[in-house]
Amino acid sequence: MGAKQLDDLLRVEPGRPARLDERDPGDRLGFADKQSGLEELEASVARLSLLHNRLLAEARRAVLLVLQGLDASGKDGTVRHVLTGVNPQGCRVVSFKEPTAADLEHDYLWRIHALCPVRGELGIFNRSHYEDFVAARVRNLAPEEVWRRRPQHFREFERLLTDEGTTVVKVFLHVSADEQRARLQERIDNPEKAWKFSPSDLADRARRSEFLAAYEDVISQTSTDWAPWYVVPADHNWVRNLAVAKLLVNTLERLDPRLPSSDPALAELQIT
Repeated sequence: MGAKQLDDLLRVEPGRPARLDERDPGDRLGFADKQSGLEELEASVARLSLLHNRLLAEARRAVLLVLQGLDASGKDGTVRHVLTGVNPQGCRVVSFKEPTAADLEHDYLWRIHALCPVRGELGIFNRSHYEDFVAARVRNLAPEEVWRRRPQHFREFERLLTDEGTTVVKVFLHVSADEQRARLQERIDNPEKAWKFSPSDLADRARRSEFLAAYEDVISQTSTDWAPWYVVPADHNWVRNLAVAKLLVNTLERLDPRLPSSDPALAELQIT
């Protein structure tokens, strides 16, 4: 599948509803099989590493990957498998927890803006400012008149980032109810994953339809020409990882970062 085909397939067109209920979380996106998909993932990770190195060397622009999804949709796994080859010096992963006392003394986007990637950097938000709409709405953390106006803030904030040289790639990892149940059960059963389980996961799962309705609403309102949303099927880990890797590669290919020009005198330099 070509870069444009994949982008078009996954992108939520600006001004149109996301229609999450019509998107299959188990879709394999036309990839032939798992083995060939894993081989393609390896090639995409290598290409991402090269392009990221050029972005870092160029130091003029930045890329921000926003990952959102229900519990057990695979945000951590995506970060681990897709970004395994990039230079840690030019990559930063941020996961926003409950606001601190200092955060609460500012507007709610203050802490988000402070951790956006610098020029030359690939930043990853493993959960993001979109929690300030989704969680606030579903868990009644803010009055409706407060969270209702936030999608407009998001659009304007992301326009600012884009205008100033940061390309924003927003990905919703779409996991089915059955697969989510299986993954949550694995967290309970597997000692190596039990630390990730929280009783709140079950409370949130019971409100799955409310969370999906909130995501449907905010994704539909905030998929823009300058910062579109992509809905990635997440039931198959290899499909999820390959799709996100390709989205990042496609983004960097379009940016076409260039290495700085070297001093011509270096061509004649021989170190003794």
